[in-house]
Amino acid sequence: MPGNLTLEQLKRAVADGEVDTVVAALVDMQGRLIGKRFQAEHFLESAHEETHGCDYLLANDIDMETVPGYAAANWEKGYGDFVMKPDMATLRRVPWLEATALVLCDVLDHHHQDLPHSPRAILKRQVARLAERQMRAFVATELEFYLFDETFESAAAKRYAGLKTAGAYIQDYHILQTTKEEGVMRAIRKGLQGAGIPVENSKGEWGPGQEEINVRYSDALEMADRHAILKNGVKEIAWLQGKAVTFMSKWDFGLAGSSSHIHASLWDAAG
Repeated sequence: MPGNLTLEQLKRAVADGEVDTVVAALVDMQGRLIGKRFQAEHFLESAHEETHGCDYLLANDIDMETVPGYAAANWEKGYGDFVMKPDMATLRRVPWLEATALVLCDVLDHHHQDLPHSPRAILKRQVARLAERQMRAFVATELEFYLFDETFESAAAKRYAGLKTAGAYIQDYHILQTTKEEGVMRAIRKGLQGAGIPVENSKGEWGPGQEEINVRYSDALEMADRHAILKNGVKEIAWLQGKAVTFMSKWDFGLAGSSSHIHASLWDAAG
């Protein structure tokens, strides 16, 4: 995919002024990207090896408030840091943000072992158990979301009630209605494709303003990475266009819910 970068390609892009910012992010317990924006020169100097973050980032709630009762991170022992180790195989351009690249990080302890409760480490263990049995998992996640003719700020001001959806009627597979939403959806498809996530299609779903986007299947870890980047990217692209989206399973009791269908298959060593 053209959006993927090697370290050498990043070095050339930085030298040529094409990239000046590198986002290094982990995936938290809520599936969000959490991390730092590096000046690209500093990332190349040292942060591509490792950086650090507070261990409460895997022990908080959806509002990023600390949650008591965890052995790994709590007020009694004092919150410390963990290692964020960039997985350079995930390095890619972010076309919708100016001169920006993104890399996902594994979360390690200070002995450089995977933190067992980090989402990426949990999945890596499952992948390794399959490999011991000469098997691989291939997965695709089929995501649905609502698009609003609102900003995130206006939605919050309305206390998330009475929001104006991008459509006003059932739009499942409806080309005319999705044409009205194509400014945002085209930007999403092209942006994700440019970030190394192979997009197959988008379509209207049942609810008014409800969208579905499908990307090509991959092995389980790669697909999980795509899934997290996709959700963050859709929200950022919508925000850049003055819109808001939600992937909530049920944002309005009276409307269709949004799914995250998971398509999975197990392959043996022969494929």
